[in-house]
Amino acid sequence: QVQLVESGGGLVQPGGSLRLSCATSGFAFRIWWMYWLRQSPGKGLEWVSTIDRDGTTHYAESVKGRFTISRDNIKNELYLQMNSLTTEDTAVYFCATDSRGDSRGQGTQVIVSS
Repeated sequence: QVQLVESGGGLVQPGGSLRLSCATSGFAFRIWWMYWLRQSPGKGLEWVSTIDRDGTTHYAESVKGRFTISRDNIKNELYLQMNSLTTEDTAVYFCATDSRGDSRGQGTQVIVSS
């Protein structure tokens, strides 16, 4: 079955950086489109970024130019490099195999605070 395990979250000051990882198993990772989603306190699930099987990327306007999604099809891992973090980026971040997050991991908490 599909397994997705996120890691790399933590507490960071505004302007700082974090790199999230998602270890995957149970499916043919290299041919799947993959997604990062996030959920801020009191809000619904929000799409952050997508990478297709060929490495083409897409970003929400709120993170464009600051976040970079990437994948390693040998290690079956997905990444999200987050730079210039702001308090608005505080959320639980999920990797997912669909844009709605119906199949997602348990999430990793990112807190941006001074």
